[in-house]
Amino acid sequence: MSRLAIIMKGYPRLSETFIAQEILGLEQRGIRALIVALRKPYDPFIHEVHRQISADVLYLPEYLKDDPARVARARKWAKAQPTYATARALFEADYARESNAGRQRRWGQACVLAHELPDDIAWIHTHYLHTPCSVARYAAHLSGRRWSFSAHAKDIWTSPEWDLRTKLDDAAWGVTCTKVNADHLNALSATPGKVELLYHGLDFSPFPAPSPTPASADGGAGGPVRILSVGRAVEKKGYDDLLAALAALPDGLDWHFDHIGGGELAAALAAEADRLGLSSRITWHGARPREDVIAAAQRADLFVLASKVAKSGDRDGLPNVLMEAQAMGLCCLATQVSAIPELIRDGETGVLVPPGDPAALGAALQRLMRDPAQRDRLGRAAADDVRARFSSAPGLDRLAERFRPLLAEPVAAQ
Repeated sequence: MSRLAIIMKGYPRLSETFIAQEILGLEQRGIRALIVALRKPYDPFIHEVHRQISADVLYLPEYLKDDPARVARARKWAKAQPTYATARALFEADYARESNAGRQRRWGQACVLAHELPDDIAWIHTHYLHTPCSVARYAAHLSGRRWSFSAHAKDIWTSPEWDLRTKLDDAAWGVTCTKVNADHLNALSATPGKVELLYHGLDFSPFPAPSPTPASADGGAGGPVRILSVGRAVEKKGYDDLLAALAALPDGLDWHFDHIGGGELAAALAAEADRLGLSSRITWHGARPREDVIAAAQRADLFVLASKVAKSGDRDGLPNVLMEAQAMGLCCLATQVSAIPELIRDGETGVLVPPGDPAALGAALQRLMRDPAQRDRLGRAAADDVRARFSSAPGLDRLAERFRPLLAEPVAAQ
């Protein structure tokens, strides 16, 4: 059987365990792959799932100036291909709409990818509809292959509509991980139904079952409440709102907040916490591997994610961290953004508040902190629900079903 080329922005990445989980799941179902990354990893750790993946990795030059000789060889090869004129015309049409260095870089990376793809690659699949998709699309046309995509969150909501329509109409098919995403993309596509809803779900085997011991911490006589959040320090995660909510809690309420994750706003958030007088009650752990996240969740009493729509339009899809916390029976407080209500039913399997509303967030925080019995009830209901509805196996089975006949065909037939 031929192999699948999986294109992504960077690999491995701590914040993209869902992609690593998918690659491993496909390998376990007999789908062999080549991982192609537009840049090398920057994260200081990897997850155990990355160690289990056996696929080779091809790194493209992140910037064309990084390896000009490699790029020059690829460009020379590309110009000699019978597919060059058609592929170049696609790039020129895009460049006329978005004439910047980034678009030129994608063309150069696509030339390198098409030139260096092994002969046994029968199909190209890209994660994300923004820059990795541009590279995948141009390389597919240059190399005479077809392609498909998985769309997630930022790539959908920060890409211009013309770019999304162009890619949707060019791809053979696509999948996305939330109903909100699927409805939006299918409305843009000239072929209704081209984009299939496929929850990526979770492999629950690494996550311990809920503790049999009922919760007791109530911020008073029952002891301090440990609040946990896991997420990158970026605008869409709403950590500024969470800090404001924490600052408004009554002085007599005993709590400690643990944050896990890197991100461009980490230093600014720590400074804001200091300004608000919260530093003694907050531990900023930075990026950590999954084992540390699990251990922190087992110590925690409440998980909070204050997601919102960023000024750029970027937003969460269906955050894995919420599913992970729920799987361990940890009560979750989150916001009504994107697909989060597809996961959490307010008052039944967690608590939802409006996004960008620190007052509502703080009120819900205080209620849950003072009521361990409610946290316990919501956490246990969430664990049963998420394990029943969001297992990764059905989605992986469906993807393998779609890829298997494509990889069984001779490469020349593509």
